[in-house]
Parts: sequence; structure tokens; C-alpha cells
Amino acid sequence: MKAHLLYVEDDESLSFVTRDNLELQGYQITHCDNGQTALEVIKEKEFDLCILDVMLPEIDGFTIAEEIRKNNNEVPIIFLTAKSLKEDKIHGLKLGGDDYITKPFSIEELILKIEVFLKRSKINVPQEKASYDVGMFQLDYPNLALNQNGTTKSLTQKEADLLKYLIENKNAVIKRSAILKSIWGEDDYFLGRSLDVFISRLRKYLKADDSVKIENIHGVGFRLKV
Repeated sequence: MKAHLLYVEDDESLSFVTRDNLELQGYQITHCDNGQTALEVIKEKEFDLCILDVMLPEIDGFTIAEEIRKNNNEVPIIFLTAKSLKEDKIHGLKLGGDDYITKPFSIEELILKIEVFLKRSKINVPQEKASYDVGMFQLDYPNLALNQNGTTKSLTQKEADLLKYLIENKNAVIKRSAILKSIWGEDDYFLGRSLDVFISRLRKYLKADDSVKIENIHGVGFRLKV
């Protein structure tokens, strides 16, 4: 079955080329050239991944992402951002985005990121281990859920990937570069900023258990202490 992608971009030339290349890769594409149409579409259809341009007329990509996250915390969201608006990247991640691509971008880069997220989707998760215990919490990785005493917190794919990686390396100091290469595929300054955002989110989710801490090892990286 072809993966169904939502692609929201108002630049006619860019969207035509991008959509054409993605369809050649075998993806089913629903393209919207404005935010209002996108908001209507997400109420009617389900998607495997969303690609949202940040700068859109009237209703921007951030607003679309917020609406998506109100009902779906699992679908990966990739933002397309202008090179000069690096603050958008951090803001988008705080809203629940999973990754971003800076314009201008190569089709190869976009396809690579799409493939990474789709391979990590719960449909394709390896079956050798589905759950991970950390303190009073249990990470249900295939279902992107963090369970605690009968309550469930839905995670984004990136949050689940990062928490799983930390649990697998618990009580060990992990270099920032190792985390970035494992979860994001490359070590980059702005990806490092993204990592900090995700670490803050995970700390918030885990704060109910004082025995579980994500420590910042200055100048090196992080350690999940359990």
C-alpha cells in the first residue's frame, strides 16, 4: 500500500516539482496550496506523514500542525522553513513537529527523511521488543505511548525514538553527536537545538518519578539515570 502524504505548499513551481518527484517514488500525495484547505482535508483524511510549509498565506504551517496534533499525536510532521528563519525550527518542534528541512532543499534530502520516518512508523517497527520499562513508566514503542499507573501519554515518533534510545543506554553517558546521528541521521548545530527541545519534553513527561532523571553532562551529552 502506498504511503499517503499531506503536502502543504503555496509555491506553485516548487510544489509541482516536489509532488511529481514524490509520486514517482510511489507515494500518494494530497497537495494543498493554502492553510484553510489543509485544515479541511485533515478532518476528512488520514495521512502517514505530513509536510508543511511554515510560511503560508492566512493560516501558516504551525497552525496546521497544532490542529493535527489535537487529534493525532502519531503522524510524523516535517516542516519546510526559510533559511533565514531558524527560530521557526525550534518553535515548530515545540508544537509537536518531528523534523524540518531548510529551503532550498534537494528532493533527495526530502525523500530520505520521509523514508526514515515511514520505516520507523509503528507498522514497520521490528517485533523483537515492543515495550521498555523506565522507573514507574512503560514505553509502548509500537503504539507511541508512555504508560504510568493506568494513564497514557501519547508521544510523537521522534519522542518515542529518543526515549527508546535513552532507555537502551540508561545510566551511561551518551554523546550529543551519537544521539543526533542515531535519531536524526546527522550531527548539526540546529539539530542539536532540536535535541534540547525533545530532551525538555521528555523530562516533563517523566517528572512524576523522582528516580528517573535525564542529566545534562556539560560539554558531552546526556545520561538517563534510573
